[in-house]
Amino acid sequence: MNSNSKKNRIIGFVWQHVLLLSAIYFMTLGVAFCVRSNLGSGVISAIPMSFTIAGKAGLAPGFTIGGYTNIMNVILVLAQVLVLRRKFETVQLFQLVVGFVFGAMLDINMFITSFFDYSNILMQIFAQLFGATILGVAVAIEIRCQSVTMPGEGIQVAVSRVTGLPFPYVKIGIDTLLVVLAVVSGYYFFGAWPQTVVGLGTLFAMFYVGYVVKLVNPHLGWFDRLLNYRPGFRRYVYGLARFISRK
Repeated sequence: MNSNSKKNRIIGFVWQHVLLLSAIYFMTLGVAFCVRSNLGSGVISAIPMSFTIAGKAGLAPGFTIGGYTNIMNVILVLAQVLVLRRKFETVQLFQLVVGFVFGAMLDINMFITSFFDYSNILMQIFAQLFGATILGVAVAIEIRCQSVTMPGEGIQVAVSRVTGLPFPYVKIGIDTLLVVLAVVSGYYFFGAWPQTVVGLGTLFAMFYVGYVVKLVNPHLGWFDRLLNYRPGFRRYVYGLARFISRK
């Protein structure tokens, strides 16, 4: 491999993950708005949110929702190791890095979204719809980056691979399990259904986010061009702008 080819591979890898980080940021922004709506969080944040509320009540360790998300991501990666065993690829441990970045950005966006008003039902509905829409678009872009998956998606792929069951069915099953566990944790901590954790907004997000991904995916040609772009130091600003706008 010559030096130019190696340089291009390194630049491509870095650029790919800069875009992945951008997608993760907007994913966590969408999750934060869904959580703030108090109509029910997204599937992936339901259990962390339940434990966070319990922590504020002194019933669990007082970690942030990002902290509990990190713990859950570690558990999900360990579950992949147990399911796949020797078939588990070492590179998939990078999911832990991506997962911890997700948790940190979620805490940042929870802080940013705390400045908005959610006191009336219209604002709550707007927050849920806006958050789920951003999440769906960001998930479509994250998948397009073709890097390692998020731990929540990784366990779904692992189970589908081992059992031979179609991925959509496995996804529905695992998503349902996570929601059930969030409800169980609510009963354990508070003796009642945690409606601000698992509510109508949760059910809405389960179907709507997937619909947005399917709707947006055919229109991401601009992102493919962006992903294949190799930024240079001298022509970065103007060159990137021209590349994205090129038809």
